[in-house]
Amino acid sequence: MSSPPLISLRSASFGYADRTVVDGVTLSQGAGEVIALLGPNGSGKTTFVKGLLGLSEHLGGEVLLFGTPLARFHEKPRIGYVPQRHSLSASVRATVREIVETGRLPLRPWWRPANATDSSVVDQALDAVGLRDREREDVAALSGGQQRRVLIARALVAQPDVLVMDEPTAGVDIANQRILAEVLSTLAARGTSMLIVTHELASLRDVVTRIVCMNNGHVDFDGDPSAYAAGHRGHELGDGHHHDSPVVDDRRSGLAAIVTDAMPPRGLRHE
Repeated sequence: MSSPPLISLRSASFGYADRTVVDGVTLSQGAGEVIALLGPNGSGKTTFVKGLLGLSEHLGGEVLLFGTPLARFHEKPRIGYVPQRHSLSASVRATVREIVETGRLPLRPWWRPANATDSSVVDQALDAVGLRDREREDVAALSGGQQRRVLIARALVAQPDVLVMDEPTAGVDIANQRILAEVLSTLAARGTSMLIVTHELASLRDVVTRIVCMNNGHVDFDGDPSAYAAGHRGHELGDGHHHDSPVVDDRRSGLAAIVTDAMPPRGLRHE
């Protein structure tokens, strides 16, 4: 029997309190797919992703994660979340490796120290994002693109079944966008499933296998990159990256934000 989709929605709606932001979305994501979620500012992309993570309210329709209804889904490490925010407070010191190691915490009892398996998986994640040679550096001293790769590595060490990334290339210079794209391309070649919220499709055009466009809280395109290119000739997506949802806990900054904003995932499998 075939496995259920990783993510499956039927007429799903998400929002905040009495305000519906995303309405009537139907789509699914299978293993190995790399989906780019596009749309203008305010289209509902961030609210949609937060809905999958349980950070915005599920207001209607069906949402299944790995075949389990959203309300009963508790295996959160299976979804690796890479947030957009990446700045670190100068008042908190942590190395690249220390940040990445926090991604293993949900996978072991609080009283058990890291073991050889944890260390090996962290090594693999750092290798995957090209930061093994900088693991002992203060993460606050890294560039924005390098910090984004730290977040990806932290997500990978918890061995997720799908990576959900919010604007991984936003605010990153062209050179680091290329490096990020190479990292994501390598992960995709290994069969990593990804859902990538982005305004900047150009840098990811060789990575994504499917494109979903949102507008006014609805999906208005779902197809492969060639179909998207044929229907959107001459259309340029902006490079803005404002969130469409109310600010939630944005007062948190520094190490506390980088450690707790993302739900630590479940990453590279240890052989």
